[in-house]
Amino acid sequence: MSWNNASARATLRRIFNAAVASADPAKVLAAHLPERPSGRCVVIGAGKASAAMAAALDMAWQDVDLSGIVVTRYGHAVPAGRIEIIEAAHPVPDAMSVEAAKRILESVQGLGPDDLVIALISGGGSSLLVSPAGGMTLADKQAVNAALLASGATIAEMNTVRKQLSTIKGGRLAQAAYPAKVVTLVISDVPGDDPSEIASGPTVPTQTTLEDAREIVARYKLDLPLAAQEVLAQKQNLLPSPPMNVDVRLIASPSMALAAAAEIARQEGLHSVILGDALQGEAREVGTVFAGITQSVKIKGLPVSAPAVILSGGETSVSLPKGCPGRGGRNSEFLLSLALGLNGLDSVWAIAGDTDGIDGVEDAAGAIIGPDTLLRLKQAGIAPRLALANHDSYTAFKAIGDLVVTGPTLTNVNDIRAILIG
Repeated sequence: MSWNNASARATLRRIFNAAVASADPAKVLAAHLPERPSGRCVVIGAGKASAAMAAALDMAWQDVDLSGIVVTRYGHAVPAGRIEIIEAAHPVPDAMSVEAAKRILESVQGLGPDDLVIALISGGGSSLLVSPAGGMTLADKQAVNAALLASGATIAEMNTVRKQLSTIKGGRLAQAAYPAKVVTLVISDVPGDDPSEIASGPTVPTQTTLEDAREIVARYKLDLPLAAQEVLAQKQNLLPSPPMNVDVRLIASPSMALAAAAEIARQEGLHSVILGDALQGEAREVGTVFAGITQSVKIKGLPVSAPAVILSGGETSVSLPKGCPGRGGRNSEFLLSLALGLNGLDSVWAIAGDTDGIDGVEDAAGAIIGPDTLLRLKQAGIAPRLALANHDSYTAFKAIGDLVVTGPTLTNVNDIRAILIG
C-alpha cells in the first residue's frame, strides 16, 4: 500500500482506537466474574474505569441481589443501576475523594464469610480514594500528590509513598472487609500489571515498606508537609498482612491492548513489532530513543522491514521545574521529541495517547505527527525546541490541529504509542 498523509493518519487512529476498545469493560468484565455468593454481595471500586465496570457488572448480574458504591473521575460517570457512582478529582484529590473513601470503608463493615465483595479497580484510583493517615489533612494529601506528580517519579514509586500515607490503600480496604471474600477485578494501567500498584492496591497485599517510601522521598528531594513527614518517620510499618481473603483477576491490560493494535496493523498490511508494554523514562528521552529505532527500520530494515508499525506501551514521565508555565502531557512531549529526532524523515507518522483519553491534565488523549510536523509548527509561529524545553507540547500541537481528542474513554490501560513507517 502507498501511504500518504491522510491514509497514514487514519490508520494510526484505527490502531489506537482498537487498543482502547480491547479494554472496554462492557466487553471484557462478565467473563471474569466469580460464582454467585450465598450471602450478601457488596460492590466497591475506584478508578477512571470504575463506573463503566460497575455498569457492566450490574447488567451481567441482574439475577443477583447486590448493592454498592464506586468512585470515578469527574466526567467519567455512567448509570450503573443498583451501584451508586461518586465523582471526585484527579490527579489531585478533593473533598469528594475523602468522602468516597469514608463511605466505601463503611460499606464493607460487618460482613461475614458467606458474603462477597467485588472490587472494581482501575488506574486513577489513588487520588480518587483518599483516607489520610495520622494527623494528615486533605490539604496535606493534595500537597503530597502535587509533589509526586511534578517529581518525575514512576507510578510504582508514587504509589509506594501513597500507601504509607493512607488508611485505605495497600490492602487496608480488603482487611476491613474480612472475613468476607474480596474478588478484585483489575484493569491495569501500570508497567508489569502488578495489582498491588494499580490505584495503590486498596484490596491487594503489598510488599513495599516505610523504608521504601522514605528512600523515594529522599531520592526525589520531595518537599512534603510536616504531617506527612511525621507519618513516614514512625518506626513500625503499618501496612496490613493477612488475615484477608482476596482473589485478584486481571481483565484488561496494556499487553492485551497492544495485541489488539497489532491485529489492526496486520489487517492494514503492516509488519508490526511490539517493543514492550512497560516502557518508562523521561518522555523527551524516550522520544529521542524511538527516533533512532525508527531510522533503523526506515533505512536498514532493522528490527523489522517497512512498511511497518512500531508499537509500545507503558508510562513515561515528565519532570517539571517549579513555576513551569507550559501546557503538555507525557504523550505529546514524547511526540514533540520524536518529531525533532526524526527531523522530517519521509513517510513516517506516529500517534501516542493515554487510553483514558486524558494526557496528563489536558483535554486531549495525545497527538499525532508526520513528516511535515516541524515545518507546520514553524509556519504557525511555534519554535519546536523551545516548546519542548518549556514542556509546552500541548500548546504546540493545538496550534496546528494535531491533538488527538477522544473524550473520556471510561477505561485505562496506560499509554499506547504507534509509529507507522511507510
